[in-house]
Amino acid sequence: MGQGTPGGMGKQGGAPGDRGKPGGDGDKKDLRGTPMSVGSLEEIIDESHAIVSSSVGPEYYVGILSFVDKDQLEPGCSILMHNKVLSVVGILQDEVDPMVSVMKVEKAPLESYADIGGLDAQIQEIKEAVELPLTHPELYEDIGIRPPKGVILYGEPGTGKTLLAKAVANSTSATFLRVVGSELIQKYLGDGPKLVRELFRVADELSPSIVFIDEIDAVGTKRYDAHSGGEREIQRTMLELLNQLDGFDSRGDVKVILATNRIESLDPALLRPGRIDRKIEFPLPDIKTRRRIFQIHTAKMTLSDDVNLEEFVMTKDEFSGADIKAICTESGLLALRERRMKVTHADFKKAKEKVMFKKKEGVPEGLYM
Repeated sequence: MGQGTPGGMGKQGGAPGDRGKPGGDGDKKDLRGTPMSVGSLEEIIDESHAIVSSSVGPEYYVGILSFVDKDQLEPGCSILMHNKVLSVVGILQDEVDPMVSVMKVEKAPLESYADIGGLDAQIQEIKEAVELPLTHPELYEDIGIRPPKGVILYGEPGTGKTLLAKAVANSTSATFLRVVGSELIQKYLGDGPKLVRELFRVADELSPSIVFIDEIDAVGTKRYDAHSGGEREIQRTMLELLNQLDGFDSRGDVKVILATNRIESLDPALLRPGRIDRKIEFPLPDIKTRRRIFQIHTAKMTLSDDVNLEEFVMTKDEFSGADIKAICTESGLLALRERRMKVTHADFKKAKEKVMFKKKEGVPEGLYM
């Protein structure tokens, strides 16, 4: 880019006083269509210079271009840097911050306790651990105990763990931050722990909030002697998660819900009291729960008079809640295929056979249809 190179590396921008002179606009035009590096602002030296860092290298002392809004610059913020001389050329706002982009932030999910079939004991336990501390914290003060920091939901796939977590967020009107464990595994050294810190910082700013980390076994497995940089980085991410759960500061209005299908693979340090205070198991539904789940999923369906749901409720096959939902959906699709507006008992039988066959063949739930 010659003498107009951003960052004060050429003749045009060597002195800080030159930043306000004509030439800033030229720099801006030269930058159009040029790839930018994403970094972090470590320290502001003066109006024209700062110390920056990126995830792939050391810290640098660089210039700040004249058209950058200095009022929005603060240590720790994400910035755009020139790809060659690393000058600060822009600021990434929170809504496009790549460290926050993997978070699913929702206000009061639509799911409620009425959408859950059975699980009365599990609902009671999660209400005591998560909902009551957010809605009536004075109850815990009166009895003289500290409310749990978080809970872990474990059990077979499709038994309602994610559904119950969303129902709790709905009942408390808390901000719901959902992250899948694999999203905490980042490419560059230090990005995983940074994302964990950012997750809890955002949760604290939006409190009262619920942090839901699904498939926690992706980062929370038992520690062992790692032989690769990737394995060591995953362990560092878990250590940062332990630090945030343990914390020197009380989580206050931030509650943590973890979910996994393989609790036996998790590190004992993650499950100890003081970090995760309550463990809630989700078994496969019993007869009473099956009946309730069938009622929920067929409530809006138009059923023929010959439909006998009790036949499927009393079957010896092992159904999860997701299996029952898949059977109801598949039976409706079979009726639509023949342009019928009512679902018959035969449709349910065919749907059950298809779902159970796919399950035995090892096709993941959600791919039945």
